[in-house]
Amino acid sequence: MTHAHNPAAPEGATGILVLADGTIIWGRGFGATGSAVGEVCFNTAMTGYQEVMTDPSYAGQIVTFTFPHIGNVGTNEEDVEADSPHALGCIVREDITAPSNFRDQKPFDQWMAEQGRIGISGVDTRALTRRIREAGAPNAVIAYDPEGQFDIDELLGKARAWSGLEGLDLAKEVTGHQTHLWDKGGAWRLGHGYAPLEELEASSTRPHVVAIDYGAKRNIFRNLVKAGAKVTVVPAETSYEEIMALKPAGVFLSNGPGDPAATGSYAVPVIQQLLEADIPLFGICLGHQMLALAAGAKTVKMHQGHRGANHPVQRIGGGWAETEGLVEITSMNHGFAVDSETLPDTIHETHKSLFDGSNCGIEIIGKRAFGVQYHPEASPGPQDSFYLFEKFVGGLTK
Repeated sequence: MTHAHNPAAPEGATGILVLADGTIIWGRGFGATGSAVGEVCFNTAMTGYQEVMTDPSYAGQIVTFTFPHIGNVGTNEEDVEADSPHALGCIVREDITAPSNFRDQKPFDQWMAEQGRIGISGVDTRALTRRIREAGAPNAVIAYDPEGQFDIDELLGKARAWSGLEGLDLAKEVTGHQTHLWDKGGAWRLGHGYAPLEELEASSTRPHVVAIDYGAKRNIFRNLVKAGAKVTVVPAETSYEEIMALKPAGVFLSNGPGDPAATGSYAVPVIQQLLEADIPLFGICLGHQMLALAAGAKTVKMHQGHRGANHPVQRIGGGWAETEGLVEITSMNHGFAVDSETLPDTIHETHKSLFDGSNCGIEIIGKRAFGVQYHPEASPGPQDSFYLFEKFVGGLTK
């Protein structure tokens, strides 16, 4: 790592990461050329890089992969979580690995270029991760130029001028803009793909879930279908009246990017009306945070966040019978958290992180409403958390 007073590029450097404090990190660029400004975070998962890059929760972020060999399974059209990538770029240790998987359709670096996303390889990702752990997630600019020509002062200016994620409502930027019935299938099976809805039982016999899309991953909708629901997806700013006109048996609050307090300015009043109407609610990640906000708790920006596929979460709170204390291996992606110290008496804490003790689950006392901070649809356990979809859908009337 060098600083702006020594900007000479090493030989062969075609990629650069300029942190807002003036730190310069050189590497080899891949993917799309150009530059992008965002928050640098790290993800500890060994697999799922294509899902990470397309997860809307990563909007505004540049992802450092701690696993050194990225690209080894290539990319394919099934392993995406949205219509287009939302992470701004990625930082990796080794050059992109050649694909070696029977499901591969396109090398990762080619896919990145076609999707307009910037990558840098040849970076000491361990040192960068340690820096984020110690100093927090920095604002930065990532850039790739095949000629290795960079205006470092200009890039530094962009990094310093960016507002950061705190106070930023990104949900309305990544949400779908049309209300639609989810018709893109249910559970995936090798050789069969995603189960077509016509193969499933008639939708008229299924409880109707209205899913509010704050930046949802597709696999959440598939898991709701797998658990037995008919799903209608609505935009982030849909009103209480519009939701109720769809006659939901329950309402799902999705994951998404940005500051939950900012998104909550329009989402929380709607959730409060749904709570007052005693509509069953289930929230994941951002949806969990806004459910907590609606019930009177507060959220905080985390120092480094939780991002990876191996996060241990423990069941707590006394409501679990023989599974009290059981640990689920979960997938996480969040830079904000519900502040446990602010939970009112009406909220019962149900899960906590075994990494740092932060809140990972709540239930609203006297209501059919609960949420978890992690991603049960990502299947890292692989089936540790599917019970949450069954609990939600199983408790709905048709």
